[in-house]
Amino acid sequence: MQAVAAWLVARPLNAVLALAATISLAWFSFLSGIVLVLLILHKDFRVVAIDVVGAAVLMVVVGVIAKVPLTTVIVGAFAIWLPAMLLASVLKVTRSLTLTLQISVLIAVVATLGFFLLAGEPGEFWRTVLTSIVEVWRNMGLTEQAALLDAEMDTIVEQMTMVAVITSWTVHVASCVLGYKLFRQLPNESARFGRFRDLNFGRVIALLMALASIGAYLSGAVWLQNTAFVMFAVFWMQGLAIVHWLHGEGHMPIFGVVAVYVLMPFLNVILLVGLAITGYIDAWFGFRRLRVVQ
Repeated sequence: MQAVAAWLVARPLNAVLALAATISLAWFSFLSGIVLVLLILHKDFRVVAIDVVGAAVLMVVVGVIAKVPLTTVIVGAFAIWLPAMLLASVLKVTRSLTLTLQISVLIAVVATLGFFLLAGEPGEFWRTVLTSIVEVWRNMGLTEQAALLDAEMDTIVEQMTMVAVITSWTVHVASCVLGYKLFRQLPNESARFGRFRDLNFGRVIALLMALASIGAYLSGAVWLQNTAFVMFAVFWMQGLAIVHWLHGEGHMPIFGVVAVYVLMPFLNVILLVGLAITGYIDAWFGFRRLRVVQ
């Protein structure tokens, strides 16, 4: 990783090519966010802005040649780049990974509430979106998948807002964490903003989640239910940090850490809920601090 990080920051052309190439990888476009976080942490922001403009121009040229709509190219790029810029800038200013990720949780909560305010009735919005997806799948010949989605639409619609927010939050936070890890691989880089294994969202966010959950239970308000879920789900990242802490302290072999990542695609809901519960409990009782005191 050290060689990759060094190559990315060695010349502006390397950064431009890396940003343009990774953003074009469809499901793996989040890699571009990782590259951008590294560049912002290492370089002056004005220099990074030039790199981003250069990558955008290159993408537009390639898009014109490949006859891809410019709006698709630009929107897709900045959907990854803007959050990466925001989180990397906050990290550079605060010099604290934990504080940056705590701020990201508040942003996710505001985004959830803002969506309910702007969309009016999110259910109808997501029903329209999912109906369009069903039609696209049918036209592509994916009749079984389209029929399944159509049959489960009422259930899925109720969960789409919180799933969309937490998925987006996870992608961007992961890009920030991995970009910061890549940044720490650079030689002669003395800046240190904390370790991921020490991540703790804290009792304030844990308390707000508890209050939101109680309010959602008593009122039955959909917007409050979604907010409470998002605030609980983010603790899966703290649970993952505990896994890395256990390995770092010699309590878990590397095989255990690898197993967690390998099992995510297969036990995603069960595993993520388990990690979220672990992280939430740790926010209250601070298992890692107790271990250090001992």
